[in-house]
Amino acid sequence: MKRIKYIFLVSIFALTFANAQSTSDTNFRKPVSETLKKIETVFNVTINDDRGLLKGKELDYADWRIEPGNLAVSLTNILAPFELMYFKQPDGTYIIRKYENHKVSVDKGKERLFYLESLYSTKEQWEKRKTELKACMITSFGLEKAPPMPKSKPLLTPKRIYKDYSVENIALEILPGVYATGSIYKPYPLNKKAAVILTPDGHFGDGRYRKDEQYRCAIMAKMGAIVVAYDLFAWGESLLQFPEETHRNSIASTVQVLTGIRFLDYLATVKNADMSRVGVTGGSGGGSHTMFLAAIDDRVKVSAPVVMVSSHFSGGCPCESGRGVHLCGNGTNNAEISAMMAPKPQLIVSDGKDWTLAVPELEFPFIQRTYELYGKKDLVENAHFAKEGHDFGVSKRMALYPFMAKYLNLDLNIVKNDKGEIDESTCVIEPKEKLFVFGDKGENLPKNALKDINKLYEMFGEKNLKVYEVKK
Repeated sequence: MKRIKYIFLVSIFALTFANAQSTSDTNFRKPVSETLKKIETVFNVTINDDRGLLKGKELDYADWRIEPGNLAVSLTNILAPFELMYFKQPDGTYIIRKYENHKVSVDKGKERLFYLESLYSTKEQWEKRKTELKACMITSFGLEKAPPMPKSKPLLTPKRIYKDYSVENIALEILPGVYATGSIYKPYPLNKKAAVILTPDGHFGDGRYRKDEQYRCAIMAKMGAIVVAYDLFAWGESLLQFPEETHRNSIASTVQVLTGIRFLDYLATVKNADMSRVGVTGGSGGGSHTMFLAAIDDRVKVSAPVVMVSSHFSGGCPCESGRGVHLCGNGTNNAEISAMMAPKPQLIVSDGKDWTLAVPELEFPFIQRTYELYGKKDLVENAHFAKEGHDFGVSKRMALYPFMAKYLNLDLNIVKNDKGEIDESTCVIEPKEKLFVFGDKGENLPKNALKDINKLYEMFGEKNLKVYEVKK
């Protein structure tokens, strides 16, 4: 009993001593974790440092940084000196994370949308902002500095013919010595004008070789569209030119946007390609580039960004957010960039287990508001899958097909079975080797193929300043 009392007294003494040291003599310095515990009490919240980011961190004037009545300011005051930030979870708790320029809390995303709404309330005001955003995005990506597309003919492999569609692989020289690689799916036989659909690849495993991408390209080709799926920069066959680490160079985002633009330039020369019916759809990073292309290139008439539209997340890869396009207009986000598609048809696909979880309540109403300025509210739709995660799975594809058929005048019935269901089983899933354009070992890579990232930057009048980690 005496021992218990002794421990208790020692603990009280230690706590009193610690508090006594929190004076001007020590700049009221305290462990950050202690101040956050006080914030928990003051605001009746729970704060989790589940990654141990606060361990050993102390701060001058720590408790003085608590702003009574304002939890957000208090947390920012405490965490910002350490380049840390907070995120409010769906259960109301708060977690601590390292600062990331491309990611904020849902609450802050909501605040940003309220701010953006205050900037325009008429179609004329929005059109002015949209023009400013578009010009800034083009400049940020550096597209106006891009050299002209070489006049070389695209490299095409022999066609593989399947039921109602064909596939051939393509390498398009979009810059001197820089080849964009992909596959073209066409209706077969192709004897009339066909819509055009681009599908920029995302960061899913196996790139454009994976099953879900082959399924959606084949189905949309069967429905009557010329569909082009293309690799990310320094991904897939692009790795024959640029190593994997260069995918995280900011110039990757420029090349990927330019790839979409120049594939449209090429398709405009293809017999039976109807450039009055152009769509674009991609998931994840491909969803980012779906939005970018739709915002920048007026030839896009229908868009369907998948699992990417968010007011609080702008893409964790520099190939999406590396050029600072989200700084345009004194600050924008993917929800507003998505809204730049208005008043043309757009399907926003979201789910409940990634950064698109709040789309039905948050981003979609914001985007609808922009469409309402044109009296076209019904031309934007949201397919939300609350129990699903970050993918381009079958349910998401089943939402995509009718939308594309409706607005690109495609034949949905041709892909339905006797039960009236869209049937993907009629599509042939090819091994990735069949989707190569440069051969199994890259033996057909053109001799002029550029392999120097520094020279790629120089084409745009820039210098590569990225420092790479040395691999051991």
